[in-house]
Amino acid sequence: MAFVSLRSITTYALVALLLVMASTAFAQDNYQTVEWTDLIPKDDLEAFLNPPDSINEIEDGSDADKIASQIKAALDEPGDSRYQQALVSTKVIAEFDGKAIRIPGFIVPLEFGVDRHHITKFFLVPYFGACIHVPPPPPNQIVYAEFKKGFKLSSLYDPFWLYGTIKTTIVENDTATAAYSIEVDSIKPYTEE
Repeated sequence: MAFVSLRSITTYALVALLLVMASTAFAQDNYQTVEWTDLIPKDDLEAFLNPPDSINEIEDGSDADKIASQIKAALDEPGDSRYQQALVSTKVIAEFDGKAIRIPGFIVPLEFGVDRHHITKFFLVPYFGACIHVPPPPPNQIVYAEFKKGFKLSSLYDPFWLYGTIKTTIVENDTATAAYSIEVDSIKPYTEE
């Protein structure tokens, strides 16, 4: 019977732990970190950065303040139609298609696994409440996600990092339209780095 010392076991365990940590760090380094503005085509971003003057007008309760009137007025004003188009844009950055990325955001649950506790399909959005408490962001600011393994969401207030391969695929449902989709490899709680 071979005798293995405690020191040998400890050394092997330490080496194994270091290898696991190194492979995890390497795997995370293989994902390009993406900010939400990276997903917006230049002309849409320009429209958002230069909103029409009518956006800042004060409402006084008149008929002109009704939503339909505001949209019609905005579309009639030169330059405003570009802003309105950007609000519903499905234009994407084609270079992202098939890239391994990581992106931070908030979860909007869409479908649960068989146990009804683990979310398997959801939207990732850039700010809390999007698609739930407030109108959805533009489609190129929503990522449809599928995570076969599923995960349990404790709170809608919690942001997460999603790791996976992004696609430039439009997905529509009753909640919103997403111009991107991602097959999720892993989900981690968001921490600033």
